[in-house]
Amino acid sequence: MSRPLSSRTALLGHGFTDVDVAEANLALLGEGADPLLWILAGTADPDLALAGLVRLLEAIDEDPAGPGRARLLATLVDEDGTAMRLLSVLGTSLALTDHLVRHPEQWEDLRHPLLGSTRPPAFWLRACLLGAVGADPSDPAPVATLPDAQAMLAMRVEYRRHLLLLTSRDLAHGVGVDDVAAELSDLAAATLEAGLAVARQRVGAAAADVRLAVIAMGKCGARELNYVSDVDVVFVHEPVVPEDPDTPAPDPERVRRTATQLASHLIRVCSDPTREGEIWEVDAALRPEGKAGPLTRTLDGFLGYYERWASTWEFQALLKRRPVAGDLALGREWSEMLDPLVWTAAERDGFVEQTQAMRRRVVEHLSGKDADRQLKLGEGGLRDVEFAVQMLQLVHGRADETIRCTATLSALHHLTEGGYLGREDGEDLSRAYEFLRRLEHRIQLFRLRRTHVVPDDEASLRRLGRSLGLMKEPAAALEAEWGRVRREVSRLHQKVFYRPLLTAVAAIPGPDARLTPAAAATRLAALGYREPTAALRHLEALTAGVGRAAAIQRTLLPAMLQWFADCGDPDGGLFGFRRISESLGQTPWYLALLRDEGQVAERLARVLATSKYATSLLEHEPQGLRVLADTDLGPRPLEPMLEEMRAAAARREEPEAAVRALRAVRRRELFRLAAADSLGLVDVEQVGAALSRLTDATLETALTVVERAVLAARGLETAPTRFAVIAMGRYGGFELSYGSDADVLFVHEPVEGADHQEAAAYAQALAHELRRLLGLPGGDPPLVIDADLRPEGRSGPLVRTLESYAAYYERWSMVWEAQALLRADAVVGDPDLRAAFTALVDPLRFPEAGLTEDDVLEVRRIKGRVDKERLPRGADPATHLKLGRGGLADVEWTVQLIQMRHGHEVEGLRRCRTLPALAAAAEAGLVDGHDAEVLADTWRWVSRVRNAVTLVRGKPSDQLPKDAHDRHAVAALLGYEDGSSEELIEDHLRRTRTARQVVDRVFWED
Repeated sequence: MSRPLSSRTALLGHGFTDVDVAEANLALLGEGADPLLWILAGTADPDLALAGLVRLLEAIDEDPAGPGRARLLATLVDEDGTAMRLLSVLGTSLALTDHLVRHPEQWEDLRHPLLGSTRPPAFWLRACLLGAVGADPSDPAPVATLPDAQAMLAMRVEYRRHLLLLTSRDLAHGVGVDDVAAELSDLAAATLEAGLAVARQRVGAAAADVRLAVIAMGKCGARELNYVSDVDVVFVHEPVVPEDPDTPAPDPERVRRTATQLASHLIRVCSDPTREGEIWEVDAALRPEGKAGPLTRTLDGFLGYYERWASTWEFQALLKRRPVAGDLALGREWSEMLDPLVWTAAERDGFVEQTQAMRRRVVEHLSGKDADRQLKLGEGGLRDVEFAVQMLQLVHGRADETIRCTATLSALHHLTEGGYLGREDGEDLSRAYEFLRRLEHRIQLFRLRRTHVVPDDEASLRRLGRSLGLMKEPAAALEAEWGRVRREVSRLHQKVFYRPLLTAVAAIPGPDARLTPAAAATRLAALGYREPTAALRHLEALTAGVGRAAAIQRTLLPAMLQWFADCGDPDGGLFGFRRISESLGQTPWYLALLRDEGQVAERLARVLATSKYATSLLEHEPQGLRVLADTDLGPRPLEPMLEEMRAAAARREEPEAAVRALRAVRRRELFRLAAADSLGLVDVEQVGAALSRLTDATLETALTVVERAVLAARGLETAPTRFAVIAMGRYGGFELSYGSDADVLFVHEPVEGADHQEAAAYAQALAHELRRLLGLPGGDPPLVIDADLRPEGRSGPLVRTLESYAAYYERWSMVWEAQALLRADAVVGDPDLRAAFTALVDPLRFPEAGLTEDDVLEVRRIKGRVDKERLPRGADPATHLKLGRGGLADVEWTVQLIQMRHGHEVEGLRRCRTLPALAAAAEAGLVDGHDAEVLADTWRWVSRVRNAVTLVRGKPSDQLPKDAHDRHAVAALLGYEDGSSEELIEDHLRRTRTARQVVDRVFWED
């Protein structure tokens, strides 16, 4: 007979979701069902718990009324504690339910009256696991006596039995997450000891000659292990010293081989699958040299490696070391030997860069699919807490032994007590960490699988939420609470590490910890600030006082300091921020924009700490800060820039004021582009094109201003000549860099009926005034207009008529001038005159018959002279970006020679830009496709490096920086992990060397 509707409703109220199945399962329990309903209602998944109970009953014996089943049901009805423990496990962990079904007798272990209040000591767990494999716990080097296969199974069954007991206490009695993690670590240590006993049995008598210590690392070493985790270990060995001094010591090589055998067998004993499953992976990859290094080393071997070769991350890993199995005295000796090295790691060269790289790798290793569900590595996750705590320990633990503890929660407590964290912040961070660890435990318990991804299906979220006590709308409540904790951890991650720096320099009310200035300077140095004392002065200037501006700065700076530290020049970033703030601090919109628009603050911090060039522009045009709020920070099209410049210039009568106004627009656009480049939002070709278009707009607008002024000065109403500007060089090639001059030619053509002498004087005045006004010192880099590529160079007239150009080129033109005209692009001024000039020079740069052999030889001769004579004195030809081997000049001359030889027959070669011309040459079969790819890749690379040098140093240079700090900053801007200038140099030499080989084949035809 079915239950009445009220009973079905009651089942839903008790948390069951499949009422029909629940009714059937409850019927199987008979009269014992009703007393258990209230306990089932408190489990994570009442349906799962009830189904698991039915499975367990079926596993006890076949008779539905058998004594085993009856006894279990009677016990559950009579003993609330046992019922709570068993049903909590069954409702949370499908894997442990499966274990109980295989070993149903173990439910009896849950009956112990002290189980909920007593934690088993580590020595007892060790004795239990050793006993399971038939080893004597009192033996200093216990050996398993059970047959190997039997010992493997017995270990796993005993391990799961203790895991079952711990899980029941965790779920039913609210054991603290740190106590759970510590007990899991003790259980892992006991299992390693039992595994070593089995390994000794496998190796045989030779094991007696070896002292082997098993050092737990990571979470096991810190006694904060998860339910399911790899157990990280390191092995150290020494020979057993004979008691009889006349007995020779064991052969060191034989000892090493035996120790390696023991370690290898231990790993397999724990990791190999059996019909009882596996325990967990034993991971020895944290040893020196990782998987490529020997599995075990002696004390001297470890010391030699850590003194000479170890990286910062390896010392950070050693924070959590702990001898757990084998020869514990040897393990303690190993640990004490390394102690001084661990606590001086923060003083090592490269500490900051390697630490920053570790943080970046955490983010980079996130799976795109699961990144937003990552509990461990995601933003606001466990690793954020652990990383901040470990950094604080490494930085301040040198002088304060009280914070040298291994477990994260213990370290948080001692850091708070020591004043390195504000008390409230320390407590908030501890609570957040405890929540994340509990959630991690509940996720892993379901199937006992190693995972840190929060599921997104409703059923799993409901089970997890209820397991954490969130009984009302559990799935939604869990998502909300997890989101809140993530945000809190992200906020505290910044505040915990950076906020106390502010308390060291400013009188800030509230409970924040107060570092001494010396400790604050130490922390800043660890973050990568080269001049921490100066940095503290900047912080003091920014945060002093009780006004609104200081209050907002104190809110912003923890995040800003972290963003500065992530970049190549944190000192420059902080100093630049101070200067910008002093310039704009009283402007109402400035701090509000940074406070309310997180993207703007982060972009600003990263730009200031990356580019002196951009910082200087912003200092002179602080209003340009607003562009950082643009969703699309890329280059603007030409027409909007022209319109804005024309409007700015039109509002000023005096030509100098008008040009200053349009240069202010140019300055802001330069900042926009430099910021986008510093943030990695544009590529080098986009930069070159944008700078060229910006120069077009600047010249076009300035020419309008100058024409108006020259007409007025000469009392003219109309211009006596048409005037145009021809872009040359990198400007004509659409390939300007931040430090490039604007190479140009000036051409004019008198209007009909005009006096030619007056027209020439007018054109000369235009050119001279244009160069003067744009070259005046100002807040933006002056636009230097270089006309040295004109006929006869500096000795020739600055401006020529079209007819004069034609006459000169017909009579005197040399092949190098034809080569220079390859980049001629008529961009500014009278459209008809520009078109006429292009028509004039096309036959010169793309001669109908191509180049003669003499012309080719002449081009090569000139290139040879350039290589020998133009390289600046003292410059390194291997790293000179323009004239060095495989540099820009090599690539561009190679492409230009192909253009002049074949441009008359291949239309695609008739263009001013290097890369499109190179692509056309490859398409036409004039250069091998792979060679073309090498040249294009190198051209982009060297151009990018050249721009990066200017951005970092604030001034142009064609040489890779010799200063180590500048090289590091350039490498960081180019995306090298750790800002590795060594990798930068190696990459540059490799690329340019390969390009030079192509140049030798194609240009020199070697």
